[in-house]
Amino acid sequence: MVVNPSVYNDHETRLYVYWTADGSRTTGCFDLTCPGFVQVNHKIALGAAIYPISKPYGLPYQIIVHIYKDPETNNWWVNYGESIDIGYWPSELFVLLKYQGIMVKWGGEVYSSMVKGKHPHTATYMGNGEMPPAMYDECGTMARMRVEQNSGPLIMPEWTQVNVDEYRCYDISYLIDYVADPIFYYGGPGRSWRCP
Repeated sequence: MVVNPSVYNDHETRLYVYWTADGSRTTGCFDLTCPGFVQVNHKIALGAAIYPISKPYGLPYQIIVHIYKDPETNNWWVNYGESIDIGYWPSELFVLLKYQGIMVKWGGEVYSSMVKGKHPHTATYMGNGEMPPAMYDECGTMARMRVEQNSGPLIMPEWTQVNVDEYRCYDISYLIDYVADPIFYYGGPGRSWRCP
């Protein structure tokens, strides 16, 4: 999910996929801003606003997104909610992803010209602006992260790495011990007493 006024000209929460045909060497696009994606669903689209984004009493909605490669066509599909195919990228668009993916990234991202050591830092929230680990239930959450290997069952990633670029402004807490399923919490307020 993303809120990006520079791309969408509003502050709506949107279904977001950033994709690249060559590992971001010369290509990279948000949603439908590059040609090639074949939309097959007329109710849900990449880049579309998502409503609502929270339940009564502040409880979050669970949003499930599945990206997979069709083993017969080698097309890469985007699926929403485990049962709704949104569309696909034809295999001929890709160089490195034509046969397999080698990396998956989950997380949060904030863009502003006032990041990476510039002052004052942006006051843009990541998630709802809450930092983990103080209030796990009130910050951004990613759970049930899975990968598929050679059309087999979905499995937990064997190896993970946590990275935070602006650790005083945003943070992450990755839980793998004493839980049945790894989960990570992320978010932060941006400019604050911790992040001038």
